[in-house]
Amino acid sequence: MMMTISECAAWLQARDNFLILTHRRPDGDTLGSAAVLCRGLRSMGKIAHIWENPEITDNYRHLHAGLTKPAADAGDTIVCVDVASEGMLPSTCKGLCGSISLRIDHHFCAASFTEEELVDHTAGACGEIVYDLLMALGVVLDKPMAEALYTAVSTDTGCFRYANTTAHSLRTAAACAEAGADLYPINQALFDTNSLPKLRLQGWIAENTRFLTGGKLAVCALPKAVEAQLGVTEDDMENISGFPRSIAGVEMAATLRETEDGLVKISVRAIPGYDASAVCACFGGGGHKGAAGASVKLPLSDAAAAVEKAMLEVCR
Repeated sequence: MMMTISECAAWLQARDNFLILTHRRPDGDTLGSAAVLCRGLRSMGKIAHIWENPEITDNYRHLHAGLTKPAADAGDTIVCVDVASEGMLPSTCKGLCGSISLRIDHHFCAASFTEEELVDHTAGACGEIVYDLLMALGVVLDKPMAEALYTAVSTDTGCFRYANTTAHSLRTAAACAEAGADLYPINQALFDTNSLPKLRLQGWIAENTRFLTGGKLAVCALPKAVEAQLGVTEDDMENISGFPRSIAGVEMAATLRETEDGLVKISVRAIPGYDASAVCACFGGGGHKGAAGASVKLPLSDAAAAVEKAMLEVCR
């Protein structure tokens, strides 16, 4: 059942022993949303933990320090944040799928898989929904909450540069600053610092991206061997899917990566007027018009050819 903010606040108020799940290949929004929700519930006297996501990277590990536990206990109220479908959950917690009571999310193309839902696809980040929810619960943001919340909202809006940024996104960020969040080091670490391997990877992408329709569409297929050769980490790979779209003249771009489980991960980014989610829907994925993803079990070259075909069909 779809709930309003006030209904969801009452639902949380009536329950305890929360376990919060984040998605596979976790980004700043899912991790920051989980952290601020967990801290907010604890500030109310609730028992709350975040499930230990084995894929969390060093850039974000500090957000969950002291908040996690490795498994669910009997009687836990299980909540997931920023998870659009069961397929987005890490394989290590797939056994919990039938036990998830609440999904808090902002994806437009999402599949219902929980008893209750709080979904607002107009929100720039899931963190904005969590913020509204905590305000309805009477939670007062402290500095750790504010910094986790700012991480959530800033990463999913590209530091407030993407088209999904709204006035509410900016008001949420302002609330973080007013609550004592130290914004400069967060922005410096997440948006203004690049490792040498990441810079080398950007050079490789610039040299190996295939351009279509006069340069408006771009596809880059990134072999696992190249990642290993360049020495990039998962922290280096965050937001790399947006790099081909940043090339002058490109209006929609797809980046494909080989994963450890034999799949090819597809990430599509687009400017307003194009629909990234429509491309990813061709492969059973989804997301937002500006940013979407999917996974396929194909050789990398075949996956790239299929994505090129889908992009040309969607954009004709």
